[in-house]
Amino acid sequence: MSTLSLPESAEPPRPFLVIPAGGRGLRMGGGLPKQFRDWGGRPLLQATVEAFLEPGMPPLAGIALAVPESHLDQVRSWTFGVPCTVVPGGETRQASVWAALCALPDQPLAPVMIHDAVRPFPPVAQLWEALEALNRYDGVLLGEPSTDTLKRVDSQRRVLRTEPREEFFRAQTPQIARLGTWLHAFRAADEAGFTATDDVAMLERLGLTVKLISSPSSNLKLTTPEDWERTQPR
Repeated sequence: MSTLSLPESAEPPRPFLVIPAGGRGLRMGGGLPKQFRDWGGRPLLQATVEAFLEPGMPPLAGIALAVPESHLDQVRSWTFGVPCTVVPGGETRQASVWAALCALPDQPLAPVMIHDAVRPFPPVAQLWEALEALNRYDGVLLGEPSTDTLKRVDSQRRVLRTEPREEFFRAQTPQIARLGTWLHAFRAADEAGFTATDDVAMLERLGLTVKLISSPSSNLKLTTPEDWERTQPR
């Protein structure tokens, strides 16, 4: 698939935000999915969406959220000031992203930012940089540079060698591509039975070019109770 690009004279379309929030959040404990736990007086998912609507953020064309059936009515009651579509999530994160992508308007060239429901601190400058980079690459993601020494080991955990850490990054979100690119990549992955742990891996398997934008550790994913306690608004 060739890179989707805009005519030079075209006005850049505003990006859409997609958040798959259909998971159960078991590592956080407590029964309630972590994306719906109280976060400074509101559910964490709501806080994450609202972070993208703060002053200085790239203006959104719309939002698509995939959530559990049990939370559809709750999330549909939220208002954000931009169009928001809420759909039932799938059995996997990948299925939830696909459901949300299919709910977006038919605008193949529109950028779509796929973001984790439990990353409530998206970095402003890096988002603008990532969206600008989409003019030259098929996909873009944010990533945190590795600060640890990395050891490659065999199946017995015997050290084989030390890897150059400057070549390794911890993948973050948003991960961004144009809607037509995402739809093609997700459809191809489904047909091949390919499952990925992040979204741009589906672009990589098709040989598409993906750019990584260095991002701060503050764009963290709240996974454990310790993460929650350390970052909870007071």
